[in-house]
Amino acid sequence: MKTYLNPIYSCAAPIELSGPPHHWPVVVAGAGPVGLCAAIDLAQRGIDVIVLDEDNTVSVGSRAICWAKRTLEIFDRLGCGDCIVGKGVEWNVGRVFFRDEQIYQFDLLPEAGHRRPAFINLQQYWVEQILVERCLGLPQTELRWHNKVVGVTPRSDHVAIRVVAPEGEYTILADWLIVADGARSPVRGMLGLESEGQAFRDRFLIADVLMHSDFPTERWFWFDPPFHRHQSALLHRQADNVWRVDFQLGPDADPEEEKKPEKIMPRLRAMLGDNTEFEIEWASVYTFQCRRMRSFRHGRALFVGDAAHLVSPFGARGANSGIQDVDNLIWKLELVMAGQAPESLLDSYATERAFAADENIRHSTRSTDFITPKSEASRAFRDATLLLAKHHAFARRLVNSGRLSLPTTLEASVLSTQDRAGEAFASVVPLGGAAVDAPVEGPRGVWLLSYLDGGFTLLVFDNSVPADAVEVLANDANSCNVVQVGGKSVAGASRVEDSERLVAARYDGKPGTCYLFRPDQHLCARWRSFDLQSLRGAIARATGQAYVEAMEAA
Repeated sequence: MKTYLNPIYSCAAPIELSGPPHHWPVVVAGAGPVGLCAAIDLAQRGIDVIVLDEDNTVSVGSRAICWAKRTLEIFDRLGCGDCIVGKGVEWNVGRVFFRDEQIYQFDLLPEAGHRRPAFINLQQYWVEQILVERCLGLPQTELRWHNKVVGVTPRSDHVAIRVVAPEGEYTILADWLIVADGARSPVRGMLGLESEGQAFRDRFLIADVLMHSDFPTERWFWFDPPFHRHQSALLHRQADNVWRVDFQLGPDADPEEEKKPEKIMPRLRAMLGDNTEFEIEWASVYTFQCRRMRSFRHGRALFVGDAAHLVSPFGARGANSGIQDVDNLIWKLELVMAGQAPESLLDSYATERAFAADENIRHSTRSTDFITPKSEASRAFRDATLLLAKHHAFARRLVNSGRLSLPTTLEASVLSTQDRAGEAFASVVPLGGAAVDAPVEGPRGVWLLSYLDGGFTLLVFDNSVPADAVEVLANDANSCNVVQVGGKSVAGASRVEDSERLVAARYDGKPGTCYLFRPDQHLCARWRSFDLQSLRGAIARATGQAYVEAMEAA
C-alpha cells in the first residue's frame, strides 16, 4: 500500500522457556482492537496483563473503519481518543440513492454540544497501531508477538495456557483469560464451544481506493445504481485520501476472480467516472454471518468481540460492539479481583452483552434482508419503499441501508435500581443507558463525561448532597465520586458549571436530582432527592449483590 507501511513488532524470548510457568492476573488472547482495549483498560486500573498474538503486525487492509461516538468516548477514557479522532475523518451526514437519484439524506448528530462526532472513519490498521503505542506506554502491559495459543486448560481457580513462540513452546497461568481472538476463535474451538446463528450467501467486494476527490465526507449508499444494476454500493472516505468502496456481488460470485484488478477496475471506473484517477490499495471479497455464543463466560474464560458474537458489516456494529463489551467487562473484573464484588458479577457481563449482541444481530439481519431481498416480492416491496421515501418521511423510517451503531440500553439489567414510585424523568438518558455528554466548566475539563470516569459517580444538581455524606461515600469499600452541577461548593465534591444549560436540559436536572452512573458510564439509578441509604443500596445492587441475594433466597 502506498499510504501505510505495516509496522513489524518483535519481542524478547519468553521468560518461561528458562523457568517455571509465570502466573499472570489476566491474559488476553488476540491483539486486535478489542483485545488491545481490554489490555489498556486493565493496565490503567493497575492490573498486570499480557497480550498474546500469533502475528507480528497490525491488520492488513482497512477492515473495520467506522468508529461510533460511544466508542470514541471509550477511547477518550483509554487515553487515545484525541489521537484516533485527530487521524480519522469525521462525519455525521449520510445520503441514500435509488437508481440515478438521491432520495433523502440524514444527519446522525444534528445538535451542538457534543465533544465527539457521530462517527469517524479510520482504517483498522491505524486504530490498532495507536492502541499498540498506548499499550507500550503502560508498564502493566506486555505484548508478545508471534506467540500463538495452542492449548487452554481451565481449572477452578486459574487457566493454564500453552503457547508456541519462535523460540519454543511454554505454559503460562492466568487467573482470568480474556478471549479476543476473532471470528474463527481458536480458543473457542479448544474449549469445545460453538457459535449459533445464521450465515448469509450474498458476497460483497470491499476495496480501498487511493483517490483525490471532491466527494464530501459523508456516507453514500446506492440501491440499484446505474453503474451497478440490481445490486447495492457504498462509498466512504477514510484517512490519507483512501476511500472504502463496497459492491454487492450476489451469491454466485467467485471470490478469487472478483478480487483480481481486472475485475475490480471496470466496476470502479463505472462508479467514479472516466476522468477520475485512482489506484486500488487493497481488496477482499466476503460473506458474513450473524451468530453468537450461548454464553460469553465459561468459568475463568471471558469472550469478547467477534470471538463472542458476529454480525454483518451493515451499521458498523462489529468492532464498536466489541469495544463496548470490554467497557462493560473490565470494571466488573477489577472489582471481582479486588474482592469488592462476588464472582457472579461477571455473569452480568455475559447477560448484558448477550442482550446487546441480540440487538445488533436483529438490526444487522434486518439490514441484510432489506439490502439483499431474497424474492421478487421482497424486492418489489423494497423498491416501492425507496420510491415513497423521496417524498414521505414515514417511508424513510422503513429504508434500511444499515441501522448505524448506537450504545445498547440495558433496560432489564439486574444491576439497575428501578425508579421510585411517583418520580418521573424527562432525561435523554434512560435507565440502563449510556451517559450523554455536554459542555461544562470545571477543574477537570470542559466536557461532562470526563467527570464520570474512574468508578461509580453520583451526578447531583445544586446542593443535593451534604459534605459528611460525600466523605462517607469516598471511604466506602465501593467508593462513589460526587459531581455537583451548580450550587455552592461542597467539600469533597467536584463542582462544574452548566455553561450552556445543556446538562440540565439533557438530564431534566431539577434541584435535588441525582443520577448514579456505573464505571462504564451507564445509568444504574436516579432519584429526585438524595438519600444515602438508597444510594448505598443501588451501589450494592450494581456490584452484584442481587445475585447473592437471589442465591441465598433460593
